[in-house]
Amino acid sequence: MELDLGAVRAFLAVADDRHFGAAADRLGLTQQATSKRIAKLEASLGTTLFRRSPTGTDLTDDGAAFLADARALIALADQAVRSVRRPDRPLRVDVLGTRLSPTELIRAFHEAHPGVEIDIVTSRGLRTGQPALLSGSVDVAFARVAGPLDPAIAHQPAYLEPHHMLAGREHPLAGRRRVRMAELAEWVAWMPGNEPGSEWADYYADLRREFGLTIHTAGPHFGLDHLLDELAASRDRFTFGGERMRVPWHPGIVQVPIVDPTPLYPWSMLWHRRNRHPALPLLAGHITAGLHRFDPASQWLPPAEPVR
Repeated sequence: MELDLGAVRAFLAVADDRHFGAAADRLGLTQQATSKRIAKLEASLGTTLFRRSPTGTDLTDDGAAFLADARALIALADQAVRSVRRPDRPLRVDVLGTRLSPTELIRAFHEAHPGVEIDIVTSRGLRTGQPALLSGSVDVAFARVAGPLDPAIAHQPAYLEPHHMLAGREHPLAGRRRVRMAELAEWVAWMPGNEPGSEWADYYADLRREFGLTIHTAGPHFGLDHLLDELAASRDRFTFGGERMRVPWHPGIVQVPIVDPTPLYPWSMLWHRRNRHPALPLLAGHITAGLHRFDPASQWLPPAEPVR
């Protein structure tokens, strides 16, 4: 059961004024509309909240029991609305992980605009970022846009991130200054964090088909540190990492740029079209100013990628 906040507000107005007509005037409704809201609330709760008399309206025992919680519910709802409408509240930014490049984009933005307060939250990409934008729990999300979005969500390209190879120092390609995509087909890319159905797993599926790669996703993902430990001990496995990904230093790991072509991961900035946070235009302008164009002669994106 979900309570109608309008009906709860009507209940509180009648409880305070002890008169349907006076409560209706305070709410800016007709007395009939107020009565309908109360009837709807009583039907939802399965009880009678008011007892009418010639002199006014009194609370029933159930109505008196509901009163305190109803006041707390409306107070919490009003506080939630104020937190969204307060012009100086922090900009809430959803990122897939704090080690990934969108966090670096936000850090650079904060350095350029230190007066903008920012709250970083992490999620599971587009599948959770889009509902968070629609509900208003975040202002901005960074993800790869894959498939149709809700019409209320706007987006723009944010960063086309070049890929690197991460491998142990004993890997045969570890001593290269650059690695060509064709060379990677001889080895196994290990990516246990590729969740089926995620926008990044779909991206690497396209990459695998295009270049004949072998990508293994089996095994639990215990985090980046554990992944690096495993790769450092391997001579035939590697993983993909972004150019601006914050990879913790590891004595047994090398990071080598990929060329001919360089695969790009297309990050986008998403926001709700009705969101009026004053920092949103600043962030969008900052992102646009730093965006590099796609070069099809030396770089690769999936064929249907919207930023091509």
